[in-house]
Amino acid sequence: MIPSNIKALILDMDGVIWKGDSPIGDLPATFNKIRERGLKFVFATNNGTKTPEEYQKRLAELGVEITPEQVVTSALGIAFMLAQKFPRGTKIFMIGEDGIRVALEEKGFEILTTENAPEAQAVVMGIDRSISFQKVAEATLLVRAGIPFYTTNTDRTFPTPRGEIPGSGSWLSVVTSATGVEPIVAGKPFPYLMELALEKLGTKKEETLVVGDRLETDIAAGQSVGCPTAFVLSGVSKLEEAKDWNPNIVADSLAALVA
Repeated sequence: MIPSNIKALILDMDGVIWKGDSPIGDLPATFNKIRERGLKFVFATNNGTKTPEEYQKRLAELGVEITPEQVVTSALGIAFMLAQKFPRGTKIFMIGEDGIRVALEEKGFEILTTENAPEAQAVVMGIDRSISFQKVAEATLLVRAGIPFYTTNTDRTFPTPRGEIPGSGSWLSVVTSATGVEPIVAGKPFPYLMELALEKLGTKKEETLVVGDRLETDIAAGQSVGCPTAFVLSGVSKLEEAKDWNPNIVADSLAALVA
């Protein structure tokens, strides 16, 4: 199903590789086929909750061996973006988990506690499973005061085996509705993660296939940089929605795509 000119894959994770903690299909067999075909691959995910090393460990537990360099997250994207705009030591109020925290600290930023939030010089939001009213209130006050506002991604939902739960975009909407301010976005559908992934792969856009389950983020991001796209039906978006996005390939799953 993969065209013969394709030399590399940019793979989403949630909804393509797994749902929650459950793998989608026989991942070792799928990645053996990818390697047998000589295809390079990296993962590009809007989920910034984990570090690349944590994703490496999780994939190893599922029988897929990779290096941390094969993972690009929205957390890495936002840290790189902020490092181009703010000096080391800049104080940031963050709503998010360890993936974002580690990425920002590696760039030399100071992460503030909720109590010290008024000192913030920038606000960063991502998915946070320990989110609280106090965190959202502090972010709202800062954004309303004109502090620069960033987010890892705007995914409204997050797929799990039981169904979809609120994603980063759902929590983000609370702050945007309270402030009237839209954040600068590091993740998909904006092209930034795709450009980082292409840089790691060293392949041309026309020979790199972007694989994802969300039409409005994964497929849109691939199209934004001129890559061919493959839409898989194992995650969030439905087949009947695909006609509005015109992905190059539609497959039931990653396994079916590489069969």
